Amino acid sequence: MHKSPAPALSTLRELRESGHVHRTVKAEIRENLLGRLRSGEPRFPGIVGFDDSVLPHLERALIAGHDLVLLGERGQGKTRLIRTVAGLLDQWTPVVEGCEINDHPYAPVCVRCVRLAAARGDDLPVAWRHRDDRYSEKLATPDTSVGDLIGDVDPIKIAEGRTLGDPETVHYGLVPRTNRGVFSVNELPDLAERIQVSLLNVLEERDIQVRGYNLRLPLDILLIASANPEDYTNRGRIITPLKDRFGAEIRTHYPRTVADELVLIRQEAALRELGADLPDHLVEVIARFTRLVRESTAVDGRSGVSARFSIAAAETAAASAVRRAALAGEERAVARVCDLPGVVHTLRGKVEFEVSEEGREVEVLAHLLRRATAETFRGALGGADLSALLARFSEGARVESGELVPATELLRRVGRVDGLARIMSSLGMGEGDESPGHAAAALEFTLEGLYLMRRLSKDELAGGSVYRT
Repeated sequence: MHKSPAPALSTLRELRESGHVHRTVKAEIRENLLGRLRSGEPRFPGIVGFDDSVLPHLERALIAGHDLVLLGERGQGKTRLIRTVAGLLDQWTPVVEGCEINDHPYAPVCVRCVRLAAARGDDLPVAWRHRDDRYSEKLATPDTSVGDLIGDVDPIKIAEGRTLGDPETVHYGLVPRTNRGVFSVNELPDLAERIQVSLLNVLEERDIQVRGYNLRLPLDILLIASANPEDYTNRGRIITPLKDRFGAEIRTHYPRTVADELVLIRQEAALRELGADLPDHLVEVIARFTRLVRESTAVDGRSGVSARFSIAAAETAAASAVRRAALAGEERAVARVCDLPGVVHTLRGKVEFEVSEEGREVEVLAHLLRRATAETFRGALGGADLSALLARFSEGARVESGELVPATELLRRVGRVDGLARIMSSLGMGEGDESPGHAAAALEFTLEGLYLMRRLSKDELAGGSVYRT
């Protein structure tokens, strides 16, 4: 999103004269969200598959002004969703210049800013803070301390001569430093229970306490936490008083359709600039493969199969194509079916298998990958006329392929095939996809599909395979 320059207003007087209105963080998010709902603008850019399930609950919670918990298995996009909430803040907001906790010039709360406002009056200096700087997050770990989150006494300030009772000797933690912003605690159940207690006042009384100081800082903050249901019941738990203080608990989920999985992979592949063309049919194979892994009885469903699994699979396939292009001197890297088997070995560590499947991990994943390829073939080319290609094999042709066989060499080995253009069109290859790499990708996928449909045979070789009758 375009970042406009900060307003030029630099004093409290100028801010008042401009007609600026002070809103709380929750009011700010509510009004900006309602504005986007009315205009039809995207509310949570980059979030896929939650439109009719998670987002309506999230929008209701934000409109209600609730702090909330996102509950879901790993890799369901919880952190990304939380980060998009910060995009609902105003692009720029005024703060007292130099304030550690971002006090609003109209209502300073820290000791330093209260004194400065009394001394300077309408000449109180104003700075501007962008919404990107109003979001912070903390991964909850067992070693997280109250000082990390809330604050502690700063021994350096005491050494400089200030008295121990001076509130300005406090070094603020992440929560007060995110005052007037959005603060996220990732994997909240992993936070020690005695540390979770320190958040009780933040959520209810909206203030903080530091080591017995007579210090009350009314914080203006939206607190969002994430948790994994498995962690919720085993590795840790959210203490009951803290759960009670969150206004909403929202369940997330993995993409529910192949189409959503495809959009997600494509979106992330574009962001990462993979360096190779990933044809649509291969993206679909990866999407179906991911869904089959999630549904497999050999996989521990409680741990989930992260969306990062499919993204890493796409990256691995693209990397294999780039490697082949570099070794073979190809100008354009295009991923092919032969680049997919490497995904199995690369990603098996991302999946938690049932104990009974120990030692069979690669076998299970390879079987599921073949199923995904067959399903994609049936959907794209199941009704296509492939007689011209089959005729070449009825004449005794043998075609050797592999991850290091260049596209031009594979096309030479197959020879001229009538109807190749129709095959490529059925696979979603249009204008701009006429390169040898795309033609080879379409042909190799068709050969693999015919093998899986038992219309061709295939012999596995070291570094490749041979298709034959």
